[in-house]
Amino acid sequence: MLSKTMEKALNGQINAELYSSYMYLAMSAWFSGNGMAGFANWMRQQAQEEMFHAIKFYDFVGGRGGQVALAAIAKPPGAWKNAIEVFQATLTHEQKVTGLINNLVNQAMDERDHATNIFLQWFVSEQVEEEANATAILDKLKLIGKETGGLFALDQELAQRLFTLPAPGA
Repeated sequence: MLSKTMEKALNGQINAELYSSYMYLAMSAWFSGNGMAGFANWMRQQAQEEMFHAIKFYDFVGGRGGQVALAAIAKPPGAWKNAIEVFQATLTHEQKVTGLINNLVNQAMDERDHATNIFLQWFVSEQVEEEANATAILDKLKLIGKETGGLFALDQELAQRLFTLPAPGA
């Protein structure tokens, strides 16, 4: 059984994950509107992954006897100067989410809520991967600079990304 404080915190994380999905859809739309279909695909796949995260939290709250309480999702930005700015915003956002997850872990530990702590460990690992992915693309964009051939090649690379649901129990 979840404490009311943990339930409230996890509901906050559901909202944060839904916002992440919404933000990545906005980024996908911006890339699409700027002729970068591969970047748009990468962001759309990222949006699907964030929706999966939200559902994972949703199912956990309900499964532990809590009540899911959905809240309004804030409007994300819709315009950026360039791909570097988008991926800098992505990295900054993922770092913020990492902080949110870490705060949830701390709360679970303080409450001696071992089940929630174990559940959250998947997200701790996931955030390491999320930050690494954003950093890798940002680093490539910085190396490319204004070289259009490099940007084209990276766009082609990012077009290959597919989101696949993790195996049950993962």
